[in-house]
Amino acid sequence: MNKLKNEAELVKEALRVGLNYAENRGVATFEATDSAKDKIEYVYRLLVHDKLIQPLVKGQETQSNMRHKLALWVSRLLPPDHPLIK
Repeated sequence: MNKLKNEAELVKEALRVGLNYAENRGVATFEATDSAKDKIEYVYRLLVHDKLIQPLVKGQETQSNMRHKLALWVSRLLPPDHPLIK
């Protein structure tokens, strides 16, 4: 997997959007003390469960691969002229 330009910022945006999605669905609430690692894994698994993203291959479900998947997911949701896409 090639690293995306602005991947770190895209992951932050994916977490923001994904956490709002989870809370609006009423499936989870998050605290400020929850680790980013736990949030990334939860959002990834929720999006896979809801069939919004394809799951990673078994054995490749690492934190960095989940981050990459989330960055790809949010990059497709953002408008083409968004500063993180350019």
